[in-house]
Amino acid sequence: MAKKIKTAIIYLCLIILAVSCLIPFLLMIVNATRSGREIMTSFTLIPGTSLKENWDIVFSYFNLFLGMWNSLKIAVPATFLTSYFSALTAYALAVYRFKGRNVIFYTILIFMMIPGQLSLIGFYDLVSALKLVDSYIPLIVPAIAAPGTVFFLKQYIESVLPMALLEAGRIDGAKEISMFHRIVLPIMMPGIATMAIGGFIGNWNAYLVPMILLNTPTKFTLPVMVTSLSASTDIAANQGATYLTIAISVIPIMIAFCFFSKYIISSISAGSVKE
Repeated sequence: MAKKIKTAIIYLCLIILAVSCLIPFLLMIVNATRSGREIMTSFTLIPGTSLKENWDIVFSYFNLFLGMWNSLKIAVPATFLTSYFSALTAYALAVYRFKGRNVIFYTILIFMMIPGQLSLIGFYDLVSALKLVDSYIPLIVPAIAAPGTVFFLKQYIESVLPMALLEAGRIDGAKEISMFHRIVLPIMMPGIATMAIGGFIGNWNAYLVPMILLNTPTKFTLPVMVTSLSASTDIAANQGATYLTIAISVIPIMIAFCFFSKYIISSISAGSVKE
């Protein structure tokens, strides 16, 4: 009886925690249907009647779907580059023993501790010298270097990859790059998917670098476009439109999370199962 009561209390706490996490999302959706004046003067979880008005305000400032498309053109390839090349680098650091291996690994750790904002001026000078300002290339290509992802995947691959598989592949005459794609990559997929979620969210929500590098309004990403609402003369009146834009911008993130969630769950459970 005592065990059942304890279990019931645990489940009740988890339900309360889950509801608490969902309230901000619910509030965001509700405020997307209310006017800016209503949001500023009252708090409620009951939807309003200003959805169409907010929709019209958003499109009076920018094309919402164009902003989403621009963000996708950056987030998708950047996430792919981060996942693939980080997995390749982590595999090399975890499996091969070569001179300078520890130096490279410790260098990666050092770069993890350096805020990206410190190199922003030098990065802009480099992009300007290469004549790539107002281009998506400097927003996508640097994703190849992701120290945090490399560190995570290196630790992950060391815990899940049996070296006997690689030895068997070499005995059968498989090439190293072929073993990586056919043996290692499928085993690393849970860890890669976990980091891909974070990478996609980071690239989707990127604001500072796109704001500095992009000059053409039709190339602006969604976060940059949203600032036009915040920088308007009547900020209070645009509160509902801002909430609507944010609510719609969350949809691709939720889709990506739902798609990769099974890999995240398998990644968590893999560490708790022993042969």
